[in-house]
Amino acid sequence: MALSVEEHTGGGGPLIRVEKLRAAFGPRTIFSDVSFEVGAGEIIVIVGDSGCGKSTLLMNMIGLYKPADGKIEVAGFDVGTVTGKDRLAMLRMIGVAYQSGALFGSMTLRENIRLPLEEFTDLESDAMDAIALSKLNLVGLAHAAELLPSQVSGGMQKRAAIARAMALDPKIIFLDEPSAGLDPITSAALDSLILELRKMLGMTFVVVSHELPSIYTIADRCIVLQASKKTKVAEGPPAQLRDHPLDEWMRAFFNRDTIMAKGNVA
Repeated sequence: MALSVEEHTGGGGPLIRVEKLRAAFGPRTIFSDVSFEVGAGEIIVIVGDSGCGKSTLLMNMIGLYKPADGKIEVAGFDVGTVTGKDRLAMLRMIGVAYQSGALFGSMTLRENIRLPLEEFTDLESDAMDAIALSKLNLVGLAHAAELLPSQVSGGMQKRAAIARAMALDPKIIFLDEPSAGLDPITSAALDSLILELRKMLGMTFVVVSHELPSIYTIADRCIVLQASKKTKVAEGPPAQLRDHPLDEWMRAFFNRDTIMAKGNVA
């Protein structure tokens, strides 16, 4: 019998633990010596300048990339070594929504949400449909269940991607640039949805974002990467990082200022 999340994490331990992680593509190191933890119910946002490795870090955390060095534990599973039934158990504990939404264009929204259920469960078809509709209802899209992705707006596609990420009732949702390409009103509505899902379902979110209004709205803590230093340079609540920056680069980043001094542009 598979262990529960609580058994895997020792009851009150962090849901995610990243220890001295190094990510690399061949001989090129993207970042190194990155460590942090994520507790249950937290919303953690990974931020940083272009090329710092935000999405690379997320891909390492969900197991799509293998760490060059270091260790990642998700719900007590070692992401780099887990195999077989334990890997399937880990995958059921996480949900992922990619930047583009990654919905299948030939399938309705309902059919897209059914996919994880078809892959990981042996439920009857009617039960799968009921769950898919309930997830769409959670993100305000029950009325659009039979529409194709091309027939709905970009914001609705993002919501549908989150609904699919929730199909298996995961403990952790990973979101890669959820607000990218959205207008300010739609982006704010998506932020509200993330906060409501956390409040209603107790979900933990790990989000990659560069949208400061969204970061200030949803983040309990930020993990800050910097491309020029190839590592994590700070961690903390976004308002604290803005109001008490460690250096000029961080002050500029969290205030959307331009660093004019020679040599300071990352």
